[in-house]
Amino acid sequence: MPQTQRTANRRSFLQKTAALTAAFTGLSTFPILANSTPPQQQEGLHIVGPRQGYSPQVGTLVSMMNWMRETVLRSVKGMKQEELDYLFDPKSNTIGAMLLHLAATEAFYQGNTFEGLKDFKENEKALWLPAMSLGDEGRKVIKGHNLDYYLNVLSETRNKTLEELRRRDDAWLMTVDPKFFGGQPTNNYCKWFHVVEHESNHNGQIKWIKGRLPGAKAGND
Repeated sequence: MPQTQRTANRRSFLQKTAALTAAFTGLSTFPILANSTPPQQQEGLHIVGPRQGYSPQVGTLVSMMNWMRETVLRSVKGMKQEELDYLFDPKSNTIGAMLLHLAATEAFYQGNTFEGLKDFKENEKALWLPAMSLGDEGRKVIKGHNLDYYLNVLSETRNKTLEELRRRDDAWLMTVDPKFFGGQPTNNYCKWFHVVEHESNHNGQIKWIKGRLPGAKAGND
């Protein structure tokens, strides 16, 4: 085939390819432009993901915190004071004490991650230390409260957490404390995920004690 014909054929092929590329590009551009704004993230208790008013990863953390808290609240719904104060054996903790322990743990991580504190402030210790350590001191002083008392403390503590989290972004969430869990690098995300995991752990204990209250019926928990 003469050189001039091969050149003409090659030029024709390139022109056709360019035309097809332009055509497909034009077709694909329209839906991309139409969907350039991502669909609104659906929210709900059972939707883990971003939440309005928070940065994406912080909102996802909040969705997990909300889910776990609702699970704990279902476990203690309708409980009476004597049930909250029930001590299974001398080494156990009461359900009421564990609820206050959850609030104390969250309060500790507020101070640690929002203010860089290593311990509770002096004016907070009388309230939080017995609940944080539990044991003999907790069994001694955490009793005599109805369910609303514990729910109010949990709610007030959580509201403060959510207010602070709205002021922070994903970069803060990923900030690393050089030495924390086991003396190892730990970011704020891990610390607050621990708050979620911690509630899950104690929710299991709460349900175990609830199933052994006087007159409790056998369940499948």
